[in-house]
Amino acid sequence: MALKTTLAQLEEVQAAITKILEGGQDLAISDKRLIRARLEALTKREDMLLKRYNAEQGEGAGARNVGIIKRMG
Repeated sequence: MALKTTLAQLEEVQAAITKILEGGQDLAISDKRLIRARLEALTKREDMLLKRYNAEQGEGAGARNVGIIKRMG
């Protein structure tokens, strides 16, 4: 299995956050229930991946991010 880039991981985490924000934390169909990853855990991972991505791009803490931005919500 190939390792995913930081950008690919970040995009996956942000897509998961969007699913939760649009559709809720859990889903029930008949007697089955699906609980998505916790929003708090995903936002912590998003923060970590954003820091890593910015470091990989050579952007310091004070640099303006012109690529992927953290969602506000």
